[in-house]
Amino acid sequence: MKAWQVNEWCEPEGMTLADVDLPEPGAREIRIRNRAAALNFFDILLVQGKYQARPPFPFTPGSEVAGIVDRVGTDVRHFAPGDHVQAMVSMCGYAEYSLAHVQRTFHIPDSMSFSEGAAMPVIYQTSYLALKDRGRLQSGEWLLVHAAAGGVGSSAVQIGKATGARVIATVGSDEKLEFCLAQGADFALNYSDEKWTDEVKRITDGHGADVIYDPVGSDIFDQSTRCIANEGRLIVIGFAGGRIPTIAANRILLKNISIVGCYWGGYVERHTEYAARAQAELIRMYEAGQIKPVVSREYPLAEAPAAMRALAERKITGKVVLTME
Repeated sequence: MKAWQVNEWCEPEGMTLADVDLPEPGAREIRIRNRAAALNFFDILLVQGKYQARPPFPFTPGSEVAGIVDRVGTDVRHFAPGDHVQAMVSMCGYAEYSLAHVQRTFHIPDSMSFSEGAAMPVIYQTSYLALKDRGRLQSGEWLLVHAAAGGVGSSAVQIGKATGARVIATVGSDEKLEFCLAQGADFALNYSDEKWTDEVKRITDGHGADVIYDPVGSDIFDQSTRCIANEGRLIVIGFAGGRIPTIAANRILLKNISIVGCYWGGYVERHTEYAARAQAELIRMYEAGQIKPVVSREYPLAEAPAAMRALAERKITGKVVLTME
């Protein structure tokens, strides 16, 4: 089968499209003939050696796939060859076939395309964990979502609205403002404008944001502490901005705020039942029309480096997906 491989830390263009052996599923594993694989920004960091996980070489990036069950291993129930599924996989997504554990594999509804299925698992699970469990978002609260035009940000906007929150989205360019409003945001701001924190205060009548969803870090994290509400929760999702920020503890004290981490991968390793429970709720929200993955561009598997470059250069709204015939 064809699979992209990383043999050393590199830019996306340094990956190699190789012929590798078809993997055999082990106990409680499923082999999926992939029809789509979604890209995430952390895939780029992983290839560059800048992510918190540093797998041994060679490895295949990609953690979200959708396709058709091809073969099942021992002790697999509820899945059979021919089933249409989505799955969260461990560094084997950019390939024609992937192995997935049963606890991270889910049937997809007939109304969901393979591209939508691939674009859903990790980012919607991350946002669900962040907002529902880590941030304790409540109906009527103000939610501020940074980088809201990306895949993870747009999922947070949709889940926030489904929760009943009032959502303020921020993006890095005016061209993406309308996209955020289309996803359900009540307000959209360009955080390139240095006065965006003042605008958040104005919109909330001085209250500030009760929950801040931050996948950017860097200066955006620093500025967020200026517009967070008393007893607010600032959720750390990642550091797409490049700099890992710090905060003076007196800021946490004076406003009684909480700085909350959300590392989905580590959480589900310790809470093995969580992914299935969260996915059941997310599928319910999808079928109710409350959430819908946005796939803005599709690339064939052979063009994975170009797709990653477009993602790295912030040319994508929503998700970008690799497709396999």
